[in-house]
Amino acid sequence: MRAARRKVRGGHWKGLCQCYWYPLYAYARRKGRQPADAEDVTQGFLAELLAKDRLAAVHPSKGRFRTFLLTCFDHYLCDVRDREAALKRGGGRRILSLDWEQAESRYAYEPVDNRTPEMLFEKAWAMQVLTRALHRLREQWAEAGKEAAFAELRVFLTGDAERGDARDSAARLGMSEGAMRTAINRLRGQYRELLRAEICETVAGDREAVDAEYQHVAEVLRNVCG
Repeated sequence: MRAARRKVRGGHWKGLCQCYWYPLYAYARRKGRQPADAEDVTQGFLAELLAKDRLAAVHPSKGRFRTFLLTCFDHYLCDVRDREAALKRGGGRRILSLDWEQAESRYAYEPVDNRTPEMLFEKAWAMQVLTRALHRLREQWAEAGKEAAFAELRVFLTGDAERGDARDSAARLGMSEGAMRTAINRLRGQYRELLRAEICETVAGDREAVDAEYQHVAEVLRNVCG
C-alpha cells in the first residue's frame, strides 16, 4: 500500500481510478442501485478521493489496494444513504472522463446469478487487470512493427488453441513450427510479466505479495468466471 501511495502522490492516482471505476460501478449496480445512481456514487466517490487526497490520511503498513478501495467505497455509500441526498454527478466535479454507456453495456453481460457484489467486484477487477496487460502487450508488439504477428498469435495466450491452428498460423506468418512455438512461448512470457507489472501497481512491493495476488487473479477467474 505504501508503494501505491507513493505513486498516487506522483500523479498515478488518476490511472488507478481509470482501472478501478468499472469494478466499483458493477459493485454499486449489484448492490441494487440503478444505472444513473450507480454512476453518481462511483463518480462522486472517485472525485472526492481525487479532490481531497483521502489516501494522505491512510497509513496501513501493507495491503491490497483493491480491498482498501472497496472498504472506502462501502463507507462512502453508507454516508450517501445517511445524508439521504442524491449526488449530482460527483457534485459537478467531472475530474475523470469515464464511458458510462459502455459501463452499463458491460454490466448487462454480467451473469444474473447469486454472486455477491463483492464477488462481482473481484471478477471485474481481475478482468480489468488482464485487459490492461493485454493492451500493453499489443502496444509493445505494435511498436516493434509486429502488430500483424500479434493479431495472429494472441489466440495462443490461453493455451486453448489446437496444434493444427498453430501450424496454420505458422504458415500464414511464414514461420517454421519450431519458430512458431518459440514465438508463442515468448508472447506468453511477456504477458505474464505485464500481468505482474499491473499487479505491482496496487500491492505492497514485495515479491511474495505480488505472487499471492497473481495467484488470486487466476483463482478469481477460475472460480468466479466459471
